[in-house]
Amino acid sequence: MSYRLDSEQSMLKNAARSFFEKEVSGALIRELENSETGFDRDLWNKMAGLGWMGLTIPEAYDGFEAGFTYLAVILEELGRSGLASPFFHTVALGGELIWILGSEEQKTAILPRVASGEIILSVAYAGADEPRSAADLPIKASTDGDGFLLHGSCLMVPFAQIADTIICAAQSGDQEASLFLLDPDTPGLTIKALQTTAQDRQSELLFNGVRLENDKLLGKKRQSWPVLQQLLHQAAVAKCAEMVGGARRAMEMTVDYSKERVQFGRPIGAFQAVQHHCANMLTNLDSSALITRHTCKQVSAGTASVADMAKCKAWVSDASRKLLLLAHQVYAGMGFMEETDLQIYFRRTKAAEQIFGNSSFHRETVAREIGL
Repeated sequence: MSYRLDSEQSMLKNAARSFFEKEVSGALIRELENSETGFDRDLWNKMAGLGWMGLTIPEAYDGFEAGFTYLAVILEELGRSGLASPFFHTVALGGELIWILGSEEQKTAILPRVASGEIILSVAYAGADEPRSAADLPIKASTDGDGFLLHGSCLMVPFAQIADTIICAAQSGDQEASLFLLDPDTPGLTIKALQTTAQDRQSELLFNGVRLENDKLLGKKRQSWPVLQQLLHQAAVAKCAEMVGGARRAMEMTVDYSKERVQFGRPIGAFQAVQHHCANMLTNLDSSALITRHTCKQVSAGTASVADMAKCKAWVSDASRKLLLLAHQVYAGMGFMEETDLQIYFRRTKAAEQIFGNSSFHRETVAREIGL
């Protein structure tokens, strides 16, 4: 396995870290969590000005075509900052779906605007559980003359209330799926805000006879599930990069706290129990970073198998949760106080553990892939 970044990736990582350390603070995160949208347009525009929105978009559509590994570098630093952002679904999932499945007209109309930061994308596909097949998609699409009718409800759609376009996956036949480009103001669509553990902005989408014309179909009718499934596997790996960044920051804070917090006349870091907790945190962090960076390189090279990506998400979900629990043992009750940043990372990690399938979901995937 390869752990180290190359020189260009290291430069990008350092630039991203400097940016987020300057622009994102615990105070800003709390402010956004208590705001109506949970979104800072000025910060978004600054990120776009650095070219990050177009990182994986082809040059023909005003992007940089840098590849998945470079995207993972940004996501790791985004995770380290603790910021909840529509960047993930706009770039790592939505933009990829449009690039792979979209018509030339759709790509020309949307991708340059994604690259410039002009528009925000969200992706709606899941119900109460992560879908394993097209039959599990909670939205049903039926043909209606020269268009489509959509019914059902979809959970945990991130930043739907500020998205310019929502990509919706719908069951359109037995084991078949179609994807649609959806305007949030479409008649028949209701966007209902959800209260989440991470205190980010996620919504339930209710489809009550939403009618879409044929030009809103993304890709070919009833042929989108294999592409969506592959990109969801890749998105799980991308989420691992974000989780590694959050875990890294949680460990940094915990080590600093163990040096500063004094009990019985000496820093708590002098006690063996705390030392062992921190050592175990580092073990979980480094193993997560190793498998994530290795799998990211496989994804970028097109050699990652389903089992490779599932192993990565299963491991990082468990290891990150263990790391945050150890951090809270070191902090004790102080770690859950609202004014302490550690609780932000605990909530982000818990939410990330579930999205794109939790560790049990991915262990079952690995078991199937090896014939069990």
